[in-house]
Amino acid sequence: MENQLTRGEGKRVMYVENKEGSIDEFAAHIGWVTFSKTGKTVYYKNKVLNRIKGGGISGNHMDEATGEEYWVSGIKKRGSNTHWAESTAVKIDDDAREEYDRIIKS
Repeated sequence: MENQLTRGEGKRVMYVENKEGSIDEFAAHIGWVTFSKTGKTVYYKNKVLNRIKGGGISGNHMDEATGEEYWVSGIKKRGSNTHWAESTAVKIDDDAREEYDRIIKS
């Protein structure tokens, strides 16, 4: 099913930020995610992130295992994926670097 998040793709390089902690020592990552058939669930690394109906306090997805809120979004071509008022350390996953560079240069 195609929606704004999936764009009809089975997997996509996206910005994934843990709004309540970290992912492998970084608050945010840019990496490959996959989607459920409905597109309402995002899978990143070993995390199952369910969309929060109506949005959460600071995120749009919730980790099924921990209840932590995550912000999941497409890559912004201008390169600033974090909120303008926040300073967040972002790690680009090694396997996503080439695709990320292609996206921001297109």
